[in-house]
Amino acid sequence: MKKALINIDYTMDFVADGGKLTCGEPGQAIEGEIVRLTRKFIDSGDFVVFAIDRHEEGDAHHPENRLFPPHNIAGTPGMDLYGELQKVYEEHRDDPNVYYMNKTRYSAFAGTDLEIRLRERGISELHLVGVCTDICILHTAVDAYNKGFQIVIHENAVASFNQAGHDWALGHFSGTIGAKVI
Repeated sequence: MKKALINIDYTMDFVADGGKLTCGEPGQAIEGEIVRLTRKFIDSGDFVVFAIDRHEEGDAHHPENRLFPPHNIAGTPGMDLYGELQKVYEEHRDDPNVYYMNKTRYSAFAGTDLEIRLRERGISELHLVGVCTDICILHTAVDAYNKGFQIVIHENAVASFNQAGHDWALGHFSGTIGAKVI
């Protein structure tokens, strides 16, 4: 079975202390595991996707603007990958099995070519890491489920700024969409 690692939104705005919509300590605490898994997947020749939220300055029509402060604005340092993950990406950005993509909705599948890239490689199992467990990880996982992918959530590599939402999502992954939470 071919697999892929999907790194979701592990950026400065979502993780750093001064980030615009930060998880703070919970997000920072998973850095080592995200970096370890990313290196492991790259070294194994598996497909690694960096699915990164991107918004335009002043976009009054984006639905998230009613819910959250502006974040991950194109061209700002807030979109940079957080910590060591940025270095890993820079080391491997030209590798054929590494793909950086922008997304504009919670799900990495919404309005992107992610499904095409996965299908053309024969990938059937998705490993999800990043933030926020109960928002972008959740919506990506539900879309992956609806598209027939097997899903693995790495519990020590996902976090949220909402602990109750994080805990609920972990239960939802295994209990409702049949994901393996490891």
